[in-house]
Amino acid sequence: MQNFKYGFVKSVTGKSFSKVKQEVVDALAKEGFGVLTEIDVQATLKKKLDADFRPYAILGACNPPFAYQALQAEEHIGLLLPCNVVVQQMDDGRVDVSALSPKALFTLVDCPEVAPIADQVEERMRRVLKSIG
Repeated sequence: MQNFKYGFVKSVTGKSFSKVKQEVVDALAKEGFGVLTEIDVQATLKKKLDADFRPYAILGACNPPFAYQALQAEEHIGLLLPCNVVVQQMDDGRVDVSALSPKALFTLVDCPEVAPIADQVEERMRRVLKSIG
């Protein structure tokens, strides 16, 4: 797994985009997350712009107990929810799965009660990525 300033990514080889996406959804469920939204970027760009694009999905994942705790601590935290996970087919055939770092994102929030929640959510998201492939 590789880290970058606002997230982390894992590359998977030898598996199809759809198989990896399902593994991600299953791994999220094991960590208590449901997928509230799914944006099929490829289909959206084709429909709206008639542009061809690689398979690319944005999954909006939510863990209700953590979301509830965060909403109780900071009334505007919903602007930063849900946690986005991206699954994308790369040109070389690998499938990259990336997740936004909750710890990085929540540095924007001036609310000390949110930090431990972000730490726990990030730990779970990292386990999700480690478990796929």
